[in-house]
Order: sequence, then structure tokens, then C-alpha cells
Amino acid sequence: MPAKPKAKKPSHEAFVITGEGESAFWTKIGAVWPHDDGKGFNVDLIALPVGGRLVIRVRKEATG
Repeated sequence: MPAKPKAKKPSHEAFVITGEGESAFWTKIGAVWPHDDGKGFNVDLIALPVGGRLVIRVRKEATG
């Protein structure tokens, strides 16, 4: 039986932002993967915000 291909890492992260400027509070709520055809994204959220702004940002690679 052939080995399963390793799952791709998400390309972006999803956050909900409350507040403005220096006092804004960012809460990570999910991850985003591009479609193979480059025409869309799959978004996997662990929470649904009831307020604030939903922001999608390019994922930073973990260092260490």
C-alpha cells in the first residue's frame, strides 16, 4: 500500500481582531489552505467570532 502524501501546511492564519491600533487584541481562530487550482481557499475555524474583524494573514513559519 503506498504511503499517504504528507498534508500541506496552511498558507495563512485566521484571526479575529477587537479594538484599534496599539490596544487591538488578536485571537487566532483558524487556518487557511489554498485550492490546488489557485482560485479559492479552504478555511478551518475553531471558533466563530460574534464581534470584531475577521483577518486572514500569511502564515509565519515557527522558528526554534
